[in-house]
Amino acid sequence: MPPNELTVYIVTNERHTVLYIGVTNDLLRRLREHQLGEPPSFASRYHCTKLVWCELFRDPMHAIECEKRLKGWTRAKKEALIASANPEWRDLGLEMFGERLKPLRGRNVPVENFQR
Repeated sequence: MPPNELTVYIVTNERHTVLYIGVTNDLLRRLREHQLGEPPSFASRYHCTKLVWCELFRDPMHAIECEKRLKGWTRAKKEALIASANPEWRDLGLEMFGERLKPLRGRNVPVENFQR
């Protein structure tokens, strides 16, 4: 992604009870941070790790304006936006990044991989 491009995104938790809206210049890195709960934030407190909507902006000011506008919307309006682009609320992060976004925690790693 070119340095000036930003992505506005919405992540949710497993039960879709919480929606978090953010903006980033590196969506994969930011989703990984949400997964790991780093840094501690609203999204990490409510386990918002599932990407359900995003839009890329070439103009950073437009991205910031979009983020602020979405944060002012009612939940129903946010849900309608998500449903218009992603009716099944699939995890778009997994679809976009595949293996690179699978959770790190709890992954089985053979003991042989660790040096003494």
